[in-house]
Amino acid sequence: MAIHYEQKNRIFTLQTAHTAYQMKVDAYGFLLHLHYGGWAEGNMDYLLANYERGFCSNPADARKDRSYSLDVLPQEYPAFGMGDYRSSALVLRNADESECCDLRYASHSIYKGKYALKGLPAVYAQEDEAETLEIMLEDAANGVHVRLLYGVLEDDDVITRSAVICNQGNGKVVVEKAASACLDFLHGDYEMVSFYGRHAMERNFQRTEIRHGNYSIGSRRTASSHQYNPGVVVAQKGASEDAGSCYGLLFVYSGNFLCEAEKDQLNQTRILMGLQSDLFHYPLGPGEELYIPETVLSYSATGFAKLSNQFHHCIRRHICRGRYTHQPRPVLVNSWEASYFSFDGEAIYRLAGQAAALGLDLVVMDDGWFGKRENDHSSLGDWQANEEKLGCTLGELASRINKLGLKFGIWIEPEMVSEDSRLYREHPDWALQIPGRSPVYCRDQLVLDFSRPDVRDSIFEQVCAVLDQGNIEYVKWDMNRSLSDLYSQAPGSFPGKLSYDYVAGVYDFLERLLERYPYLFIEGCSGGGGRFDAGMLYYTPQIWCSDNTDAADRIRIQYGTSFFYPASTVGSHVSAVPNHQTGRSISLHTRGIVAMAGTFGYELDFGTLGDAQKEEIRRQVAQYKKFADLIQHGYYYRLSNPFEDGYGAWMFVSKNKKHVLVNVVLLEVHGNMTVTYVRLKGLSPHAVYADAATGTCYYGSALMEAGIPMPVEKEEYAAYQIELRKC
Repeated sequence: MAIHYEQKNRIFTLQTAHTAYQMKVDAYGFLLHLHYGGWAEGNMDYLLANYERGFCSNPADARKDRSYSLDVLPQEYPAFGMGDYRSSALVLRNADESECCDLRYASHSIYKGKYALKGLPAVYAQEDEAETLEIMLEDAANGVHVRLLYGVLEDDDVITRSAVICNQGNGKVVVEKAASACLDFLHGDYEMVSFYGRHAMERNFQRTEIRHGNYSIGSRRTASSHQYNPGVVVAQKGASEDAGSCYGLLFVYSGNFLCEAEKDQLNQTRILMGLQSDLFHYPLGPGEELYIPETVLSYSATGFAKLSNQFHHCIRRHICRGRYTHQPRPVLVNSWEASYFSFDGEAIYRLAGQAAALGLDLVVMDDGWFGKRENDHSSLGDWQANEEKLGCTLGELASRINKLGLKFGIWIEPEMVSEDSRLYREHPDWALQIPGRSPVYCRDQLVLDFSRPDVRDSIFEQVCAVLDQGNIEYVKWDMNRSLSDLYSQAPGSFPGKLSYDYVAGVYDFLERLLERYPYLFIEGCSGGGGRFDAGMLYYTPQIWCSDNTDAADRIRIQYGTSFFYPASTVGSHVSAVPNHQTGRSISLHTRGIVAMAGTFGYELDFGTLGDAQKEEIRRQVAQYKKFADLIQHGYYYRLSNPFEDGYGAWMFVSKNKKHVLVNVVLLEVHGNMTVTYVRLKGLSPHAVYADAATGTCYYGSALMEAGIPMPVEKEEYAAYQIELRKC
């Protein structure tokens, strides 16, 4: 059993292969947190130390005991209004406008299998792979019940947390803030590793000391955002790739989020992960409930590398779904940087013919195939093929490409609408706009109100009519702006719940699409990596990592991405030089190695290449297919920090440690250049490994302890790919 309940002391213990999580229902019915971290035995309620503290409030039950205060006790789900002045997991406004919620233990249940969340993505598992604990807390005064959900994947060292807020009272309540996970640490010095960025430069590594006060990251864009990713690592001070305690929290959600870290007056640390409280006021009438998106927790006692691989395994096996989750991904070429809007059917067919000759598997026709779309000022919402531009029907084009031996895919942006479109002219109220105000524009487009079923149904019918025209096996789903004008014109709408309902509407649309087309391979995108999160990965098993395809920048972008997300989820392509985003020119060889740190493909016009470059592409495609299983399913190790080191290096190791792929790109070149030694990881120390190209043999222990030297070359961004096999 992964979940144990000791009735005498009312203690719950959740155990995985290497970790333990423990909490206690105390004498007053409050649910207190005791421990999360390395595996431990026995009851740990001895850690609770009650002393009288100045100006610490006492609940009415403990009025005579001034040593008891929720303001200093570690809690599982702290609610505002009970004398805890730290950041709250739940803020509730009652029917009488008071803000208070007094949650006490009512009951619990334990069962085999993993809980699911209505209308939301969540970790899934077979019944024999997981156990669930449900703890019911209730406020007797207002009738609000909070069902805390814990999923334990014992073999994977993963614990998930969520909450369901239910109004069982007679009046309306409004949820003003709600988290799905709270971690309270009684002592210790910690740092938060987070991943910040901007469009075309996402998920930069950032490490911040958690000091006294409150530090937070989040999004108010109704997308998880380019600016901050909803995954953080809370690390023991000084923790590294290979040493030190670290905790990962990954929010399985694609909308507004808030992660808070607070060190309090007593040097205790609280971490919260949940919904963004700004722009959020969710009313619940009698009998209504609200599901809070899930947070995935994992712990490593030996540094970041192990923690990352635990999350990679969880995402590959328990979040991503569908036919392509475990199958090799098709090597694709996307038409965007090859031609932008300036193409016709013959140009796409010509690109497909070139791709087939080079060994690729899929051609994608990007933006510009529908309506009268010749630029980004019109036609979003009019999802009908422009047959005049294509010179044929969409089905005929797909058929011609299939006869070349290639799969065919298209780009769509179903959440958006152009004012210059038939859809907008017929239904202007379907766009998010505040009556009496001019709308906020971005990319000259507005956002459709996906919180409304009628809007979703109309777009769904249009998209299905497109997909039914031919053998379209791939869709790139894009979202090219943040949301503003958060006001729905649907009857009875409530602005404070719109951002949540919008994201739920997107999930509903995707779920319906996959149910109707189970073979369909959807790649997520939001101006590149603006919605790169575990919520989208539940529906789209890979996401376009960034609109920036520059290999030097991508090394840093993919480095930050790797802390939570496996290479099998990372859309990464070789593009033309000079690069369209940075103007930088990097060799085709180096661009290929960098793109092989994800799901490999191309974003260029093959017709502009010479014979030697085409031959190199043939070799790259063959090389990627040779290593595809290792890249997609192997253990991943970061061998450098490209924000600090003069090189970027990473490696893949098969689960049996027999097959290894080392990748190195030199980021700096200087006069009288020094030798770069790269230490490997994850090998069998006593085994001998042979270089597949040279036959040179090395002991695993030597490669991990002393490293391997890279050649000294007078070449900017020189790159090396070394295949090792266990002898």
